[in-house]
Amino acid sequence: GDAHLEIAGVAGSGRLHCRLHQGERVSGHRPSVDVLFGSFARVMKGRALGVILTGMGRDGAEGLAAMRQSGAETIGQDEASSIVYGMPKAAFEIGAVERQLPLPAIADQIIKSTNLTYREAV
Repeated sequence: GDAHLEIAGVAGSGRLHCRLHQGERVSGHRPSVDVLFGSFARVMKGRALGVILTGMGRDGAEGLAAMRQSGAETIGQDEASSIVYGMPKAAFEIGAVERQLPLPAIADQIIKSTNLTYREAV
């Protein structure tokens, strides 16, 4: 709905602690992908993987850039497989996207990058 989702911390067990809040809109959005991705960059310090998919506007581009700068792997959906190439394009243009892939290849790359098997991933 009308709340930002943030990663607030990590428990000793490795579980993520999340929080919802009614913070200011970011570029007109609440919830905002930038808020979520930015919190991953701050809390996870590169131990994350960010993916930005088809969508209108620029939401998520700055947050994905923060994730990449923190050392996280980042993936953006390519133009050919996007219905609306706005969000992935904005992220790609500012250097936030490390790897640009067609939608069908993104799941395979996530599994490869996280060293999971298909069985563990589903």
